[in-house]
Amino acid sequence: MSTVTIYTTATCPYCIAAKALLQSKGVAFDEISIEGDRAAASALVARTGRRTVPQIFVGATHVGGCDDLHALEKAGGLDLLLEQAALDV
Repeated sequence: MSTVTIYTTATCPYCIAAKALLQSKGVAFDEISIEGDRAAASALVARTGRRTVPQIFVGATHVGGCDDLHALEKAGGLDLLLEQAALDV
């Protein structure tokens, strides 16, 4: 099981950009599409309080959306968070 989970829709450009960043780093992730899936959309709201995608989790830590993920990467915190999540598995 991956330590990264990302809630998405197929055509969301922010979802595509977030996944591209993770893929460029060689990070495997579990993708949960909420498109047309009311149960998944409800689970997203229950877990995050948000309805927008992407919503990204590294382990149990809610990173936020695409801009949050890129800011974390730019600040040098994404690798640290990924390492910590891998240790917690």
